[in-house]
Amino acid sequence: MSLTLILSFVILMLLAIPVGHALIVAAGAALLVQGQIPLTIIAQQMYQQTQSFPMLALPFFMLAGSLMLGGKLGSELLAFASKSMQRWRGGPLSTTVVASVVFGGVSGSAVANASALGSVLIPWQKRQGYPAPLCAANNATSAIIDILIPPSIPLILYSLVSNVSIADLFTAGILPGLLMAGGFIVLCSWIARRRGYVSPEAPVSRAELARLAWRSMPALLMPVFILLGLRFGIATPTEIAVLAVLYALILSIVLYRDMSWSRFRISMMEAGVATGVVMLVIMGSAIVGWILTFDQVPQRFAEWVSATISNPYLVILAMNVLLLLVGMPIDLPPAILLLGPIFVPLAASIGLDPVQLGIIMVLNLGIGLYTPPIGTTLFISTSIARTTLGETTRELWPFFGVAMLVLLLVSYVPALTIY
Repeated sequence: MSLTLILSFVILMLLAIPVGHALIVAAGAALLVQGQIPLTIIAQQMYQQTQSFPMLALPFFMLAGSLMLGGKLGSELLAFASKSMQRWRGGPLSTTVVASVVFGGVSGSAVANASALGSVLIPWQKRQGYPAPLCAANNATSAIIDILIPPSIPLILYSLVSNVSIADLFTAGILPGLLMAGGFIVLCSWIARRRGYVSPEAPVSRAELARLAWRSMPALLMPVFILLGLRFGIATPTEIAVLAVLYALILSIVLYRDMSWSRFRISMMEAGVATGVVMLVIMGSAIVGWILTFDQVPQRFAEWVSATISNPYLVILAMNVLLLLVGMPIDLPPAILLLGPIFVPLAASIGLDPVQLGIIMVLNLGIGLYTPPIGTTLFISTSIARTTLGETTRELWPFFGVAMLVLLLVSYVPALTIY
């Protein structure tokens, strides 16, 4: 039954069927071939997967991010990120990196980050004299920092399939995200020096930078409030997500005074559409996960790996290679939901902490977002920069090298993710 499921899913993906629909149809085909389990189990499992209180955090975090980034607050964050990097060589490139860190504390979505920042920063960077393929590569790779800085939508999804604390995952993602950002900033500076890029804009004064930081402070504090609320048990993740929406509304209405019914309606629609897409994938992965569990695939896989590879370090390496390969054709949310139930027992068998596994999975599959042939942030950035996929890919390799170095550190140095 599992073999039919996998083959059907691969064929549907090759036919460019949306992932959520492909999961449901492949599960139906597997049950029909098996012949003894009624198809009603599909509806039951899809419905049951939605009956999770923590899952309500997803739409509320998405709505909070849309509300905060859609108005004046988003402009203030972008101005702070760009002005703060003008003192550095390669500052316009590094602006994308810093903005990804800042926006990561608000949106939690790499795809949204790549689209929102790229549409503003890539044309500006091109006017500063930077080549379009380099700008696209920088934007595509920096976007994955967003999914490591809390609140992170992929980390919430991993929590749903692994029963790991969202607070622990959010805390664990901070240092790897900052390491990735630091590595990209150093790389941007090195590229600018090596190629002789010089920004025509003069550095801003310390007073102006302090003013921008002060105006951006309400948004910069949001991830801090989220972490404190979760770590000290002040509220549940869902309640924190609702409070984040209220916080965004208060800032937009009282402080920045740019909220209108039109913008609120647009934010609601954006969050609703994004939630619908993710929920369909979650529901489809529920029945797929049930079939795999029914056939005892996770347990058999863990036993096979343990019997074949005795060294835990080699097991982690094999997991990384498999995740990188899976992340190329499959988008991040369905990959987490499908592989999470398989990898969690395997990690337990070698003593790998499930929190560390979560960061490894999200970082790995995040790299897949800009890895050819199907890289979502890669396609978005290339389209915005109006360049070719081949040209962008050639500029991508130094950033890919930095990301792989951070991935190896996260994989083999538990202290970076376990506190």
